[in-house]
Amino acid sequence: MLKSLNKTLLGATLIGVTFASHAFAETTINALFMAQAAYSEADVRAMTDAFTKANPDVKVNLEFVPYEGLHDKTVLAQGSGGGYDVVLFDVIWPAEYATNKVLVDVSSRISDDTKKSVLPGAWTTVQYDGKYYGMPWILDTKYLFYNKELLEKAGIKTPPKTWDELNEQAKTIKDKGLLATPIAWSWSQAEAAICDYATLVSAYKGDFIKDGKPNFQTGGGLDALKYMVSSYKSGLTNPNSKEFLEEDVRKVFENGDAAFALNWTYMYNMANDPKDSKVAGKVGVVPAPGVAGKSEASAVNGSMGLGITSASKHPDEAWKYISYMTSQATQNQYAKLSLPIWASSYGDPAVTKGQEELIAAAKVGLAAMYPRPTTPKYQELSTALQQAIQESLLGQSSPEDALKSAAQNSGL
Repeated sequence: MLKSLNKTLLGATLIGVTFASHAFAETTINALFMAQAAYSEADVRAMTDAFTKANPDVKVNLEFVPYEGLHDKTVLAQGSGGGYDVVLFDVIWPAEYATNKVLVDVSSRISDDTKKSVLPGAWTTVQYDGKYYGMPWILDTKYLFYNKELLEKAGIKTPPKTWDELNEQAKTIKDKGLLATPIAWSWSQAEAAICDYATLVSAYKGDFIKDGKPNFQTGGGLDALKYMVSSYKSGLTNPNSKEFLEEDVRKVFENGDAAFALNWTYMYNMANDPKDSKVAGKVGVVPAPGVAGKSEASAVNGSMGLGITSASKHPDEAWKYISYMTSQATQNQYAKLSLPIWASSYGDPAVTKGQEELIAAAKVGLAAMYPRPTTPKYQELSTALQQAIQESLLGQSSPEDALKSAAQNSGL
């Protein structure tokens, strides 16, 4: 009788253990991020560790690729029928991702309170055709960084307010023998060059597309490329800019080899870190300049969002993770690398302290953000423009001819 009772109790205990293990079964989700700019890989891992401590029933496998591989990795994983639950995506991809059902519509998951609390411009990062395909995460534009010490040595009192002034100041620095090539850009045949080009297109008040057709080959779009070619040929621009990505620009600037550089938010605090930078404490930042009679400042929308893929088998856990990563508490904690999407964060001294100059530039830059074209054919358009920019810089084609060719090959 006693043995029988013990067996029954043991059986009940084992069943209880089985039920308990099922009740607390760990769900694994896979997330894809980029390994450059904005938040570092170490920071994303730290954020994720904090999430899993708060949510021990969810495990997150992280994968990092360079920005240039992010789009294709996302799309190819969908095609294989597996892959990722959460993906980082650029502001230029929602049209394509929505049309091809790469991301799921999460409009019903976003509360009205959240919609009101996030800066209005940030929502454009994740929207297409009136629907939301994720949460904005990296709110970013390119700023003009400058070396305060070099400008002072050249007798320059204030940083440039127009692109022509930038050339004038760079020439002064060059003529005084302070630097041979004072300006650094990211003009490699990659999306980085399109971001610099779009900044200039915004300054010259150009259009990428008008009435559904390419329009960058005339007006402001043509003026922007002419400016790039002129700056390159003048010798004021570092000749290696045609091969530089943003990280190359950062390293050149931090080494003291550029007086001016166009780059994303993250460079401000990295270039001011004495552990890695020779110019720490000498870093100035202002909105990218304008064009006299046309614009006060210029800016490209370089923001990114986090979304759930249509292939995800764990959308609820994926959304829980996205909600944590984009939360105001998490963003405020890491505000030295990427400014928060939350409007009230800008009144928090913990966010603003030590980067008041950057936030002053951001108030102008973020309000002036110019979109790259919203089209499912964006990748084709971008590739054609990248080639046009490269050919023009190398003198293989005039800006007029290069852009006409790009318009024909844009897929539009």
